[in-house]
Amino acid sequence: MNKIKFLKPFVGLCLVGLCVASCSKKGDQQQQAQVPELAVLTVGADNATVFTAYPATLHGRNDVEIRPQITGFLTKVHVTEGQHVSAGQVLFTIDQVSLEAAVSAAQSQVLQAEASVKVAQANVNTAQTNANNNKLLLDQNIISASAYQTSVDALNAAKASLGQAQAGVRAAQASLTTAQKNLSYSVVRAPESGVIGSIDFKEGALVSPSTLLTVVSSSADMEAYFSFTEQELLSFTGEGKASVDAALAAMPAVTLQLADGSTYPQQGKVISISGVLDTSTGSATAKAAFPNPNGVLRSGNTGKVLIPRSINNVLSIPQSATFEIQGLKYCFIVDKSGKLAQTQITVDPNDDGKNYIVTSGLQPGQTVLVEGVGITAKDGMQIKPKK
Repeated sequence: MNKIKFLKPFVGLCLVGLCVASCSKKGDQQQQAQVPELAVLTVGADNATVFTAYPATLHGRNDVEIRPQITGFLTKVHVTEGQHVSAGQVLFTIDQVSLEAAVSAAQSQVLQAEASVKVAQANVNTAQTNANNNKLLLDQNIISASAYQTSVDALNAAKASLGQAQAGVRAAQASLTTAQKNLSYSVVRAPESGVIGSIDFKEGALVSPSTLLTVVSSSADMEAYFSFTEQELLSFTGEGKASVDAALAAMPAVTLQLADGSTYPQQGKVISISGVLDTSTGSATAKAAFPNPNGVLRSGNTGKVLIPRSINNVLSIPQSATFEIQGLKYCFIVDKSGKLAQTQITVDPNDDGKNYIVTSGLQPGQTVLVEGVGITAKDGMQIKPKK
């Protein structure tokens, strides 16, 4: 009986010990389960490409202003804004009634003038015959010299009348040509292929040669206009050691970032830089050409021309691994135990849109948190690094 009494408290102590051990083990497992596993990156020196962004405005290779060459009322608008047109396609028609009447009147004048020429020519022929006959009679002393002279004067008068009639034909033909040109001007056609701009005048509006009907923008190739500062231009030419033409030839292909932040798939080329600096801004206008086979780019679009620049032996981290506090950039450095330390860094002002070039705050070989930044990561937090 004494042995049994002694075993009961011993068994109880064992059960309590097992329970405590079990609870401790569960607590450790729960604590381990609460430590998040987040991706990290070990920083190392490498080569990188950064892009300098220049705000740009796009224009068609040739933006043609469409203005009528005559005054009249618009009777038909054949196109709509944004429509792609081909060279020679009809864009507008101006009232043709009065112009057609002018052509008909001019044609009648030409016919009348030609008829006058025929009459005058017949008179010349008659006067020439009379003068010839009188010359024979004069030679035979049948008529006097004064009688012969009278026939000669009549011939000269007939020739003068013929000349006037012929001048009348030329004047009438010139009037007809003008009337026909004016009639042809009533049909306004596209001088080249492109995209129609805004149309501010509708059918029935009175237009004249000073009226801008629309703009046809040649969209096969687009040109992005941007500016270099005087300092950038000097750097671009190697402080003046190279000519602008040589620098342009050596410049790599450039990229266009659209207004929505997306990247245009076709690369372009800087094709010119103005030779004169704008005295008010101290900048030089540059132009980059981009192919536009699908007509995605339109004249008047805005964006940024991105010029690449290679840098050797630099530290770079993803932009997603950084965050800002009051305009300063930070990242989390992960120590060997997995503890996060918030660290201030400075970066190159130019980047590729995905990564930052770190100029201070990091050392090669350090580990940086690249997951959960700005969401779950906190200074001093414990994590389980995941590479």
